[in-house]
Amino acid sequence: MTHALIVEDDADSAETMAALISAQGFTVAIARTMRDARRQIVLQLPDLVLLDLQLPDGSGMDLFQDAQLVANSEIVLITGHASLESSIQALRMGAADYLVKPINMKQLQGILSRVMRPSAIQAELASLTAEWEASGHFGHLWGRSPPMRRIYEQISRVAVTAVSVFITGESGTGKEVVAQTVHDLSRRRKHPFLAVNCGAISPNLIESEIFGHEKGSFTGADRQHQGFFERAHGGTLFLDEITEMPLELQVKLLRVLETGMFMRVGSTVAQETDVRVIAATNRPPEQAVGSGKLREDLLYRLNVFPIELPPLRDRAEDVPLLAQHFLSAICEREGTTKTFTPAALQRLQAYRWPGNVRELRNVVQRAYVMASGNTINEEWLPDDPHGANSAYATSLTTPTRHGAAPAAAAAPAQAPAASGPSITIPIGTSMADAERQLILATLEHFNQQKERTAAALGVSLKTLYNRLKEYAADKVDVTPE
Repeated sequence: MTHALIVEDDADSAETMAALISAQGFTVAIARTMRDARRQIVLQLPDLVLLDLQLPDGSGMDLFQDAQLVANSEIVLITGHASLESSIQALRMGAADYLVKPINMKQLQGILSRVMRPSAIQAELASLTAEWEASGHFGHLWGRSPPMRRIYEQISRVAVTAVSVFITGESGTGKEVVAQTVHDLSRRRKHPFLAVNCGAISPNLIESEIFGHEKGSFTGADRQHQGFFERAHGGTLFLDEITEMPLELQVKLLRVLETGMFMRVGSTVAQETDVRVIAATNRPPEQAVGSGKLREDLLYRLNVFPIELPPLRDRAEDVPLLAQHFLSAICEREGTTKTFTPAALQRLQAYRWPGNVRELRNVVQRAYVMASGNTINEEWLPDDPHGANSAYATSLTTPTRHGAAPAAAAAPAQAPAASGPSITIPIGTSMADAERQLILATLEHFNQQKERTAAALGVSLKTLYNRLKEYAADKVDVTPE
């Protein structure tokens, strides 16, 4: 039977938690001092420790010095107030989660349903690491390059905690795949993982989709609707393109993250939620804050543990491995085996991939379809190793402060010198306005062909449409003069 130890000097709080934990089928012991806690641990090593940091004879933090306890017991901190500092402190000390006084019993029930010994999690991570070393496969991710090894280390560290994760990276780098891997390695793996693209939902419907609505709350609301926070209860909610969420809704999201409470549209009754939020954006977060697309206080709340994904051009050594992985999946699905020639793999590795992993997957799918035999050669692969159809051929350049290239251009250090059309942006221009000028100039250069414009800028077509929609809303003519 699973055993829990409550280390809490408040008798009423301790007894209330003990009653709930016992009702869930646990055996329970209570310690009101550090000395008593150590004695209880010697008598029976707990699977779960609910640990108040402020005790009469010392700090509960001292228990983290016990190597056996940390390795074999899941530790949940009990804190007097919710704050960003509490989350960081819990992560650094190795705690799996933390509860805020007064204890939310629904959150406590969620923690009880996810109890796992740290030693079991570490054994699983060791197995994943061994698999990665053998095959280049880690969770849902593929790659052996040093940048990806760093990503795997970050995922291994944060997955077993309860802190918020903020993933950044260019479009197509695999942000949702990282979020899925974090979820699958977490204690929430048996509960739902829901992904929401904030840029793909109408601004008029996004609040209803995220928080739900009551019947009759607006025209067309002919039934009660559960939002993503309800449907992801106990699991993970991935908010992709968070900077596309309307600012007024960002305020409500911040409140949910701080209080664990939300209300459906049209309701006056607050509901509790037990959801881990992972957010992502393809914009530099500071730029999004500066341009008014992301609230600064929400960024601080989400950005507890940042993970920055490298573009595919910065890990070119992973391209053959990824291409083989995508090809194997297609062959298994279609029932016909095809292989790359060595020259084809070299061509793929030399290309700059402005669309990142997503573009590589699409290229492999097209090459599979177009290859007449069982061998895929260079015929249907990108024909310029430097990306003739990408931003690197057009070489639209803009001088920027501190010598940094704008995020929308994502120009590599190895890019050839500008020899084609260019635009000049004065120093002191805001990042948002610089991005707007670059997008509109590139759109004009490609004769309003949005697909080619998006590929040249290294962004998704959806992102380009979102930007153009913003400019139209601001009464900006999307055809430069």
